[in-house]
Amino acid sequence: MTLKVKNLVGGYSAVPVLKDVNFDIKDGELVGLIGLNGAGKSTTINHIIGLLQPFSGSIAINETTIDQDVKKYKGQIAYIPESPIVYKELTLKEHLEMTMLAYDLDLDKAWERANKLLTTFRLDNKLDWFPDNFSKGMRQKVMIVCAFLTDAKLFIIDEPFLGLDPLAVNDLLDLITERKKQGASILMSTHVLDTAQRYCDRFVLLHDGQVRTEGTLSELKAEFPEAGDSLNDIYLSLARQGGRK
Repeated sequence: MTLKVKNLVGGYSAVPVLKDVNFDIKDGELVGLIGLNGAGKSTTINHIIGLLQPFSGSIAINETTIDQDVKKYKGQIAYIPESPIVYKELTLKEHLEMTMLAYDLDLDKAWERANKLLTTFRLDNKLDWFPDNFSKGMRQKVMIVCAFLTDAKLFIIDEPFLGLDPLAVNDLLDLITERKKQGASILMSTHVLDTAQRYCDRFVLLHDGQVRTEGTLSELKAEFPEAGDSLNDIYLSLARQGGRK
């Protein structure tokens, strides 16, 4: 079990956003985190990556919590944020070097992997450029390259398709599929439900800070037979019900 979220209560102030959230991600599994704006997706992600401290409950990655060993815990995570985060004073090459040092990677192997990723995302001629001046889509590609040059066990990917061109979307999905086959696990928050339906193994649907339901598409269809056959149909039906069964 790569990720286990148990009885998580948390948020940004005294009033919790998340209320007893429970779900897990198995080895080599892609789980889609689905929900309306304000449902708690970003809050859940921020707790998992260690930016927020739970009020109660626990989060473990391969049975290690952040309180037990912060370096081991965070070293297993690669995070691709919804809004790319780059450093104004660093070139693309320096972003990659910083990532390699942060994850204590073998530099020769890391550069071999990085060069393949740079070529795939058409950034190989921009190593001396400053990503702060890139378009949103190109900065998103920098985040993808930095994440996937690591040996992370858990990839946290937040709305990855926003700003990416269709070719880059396809390249990212190929990367996700490849890492899944290698045993890595992925939690992906997205509103692009047709793509999520095709690629995700299971889904966790959040509503008002709680897990409304979770399961494979077949399990969701069996639970809500009147909602429709697609993930989009089921999602819209539950959203219109306000999360009620």
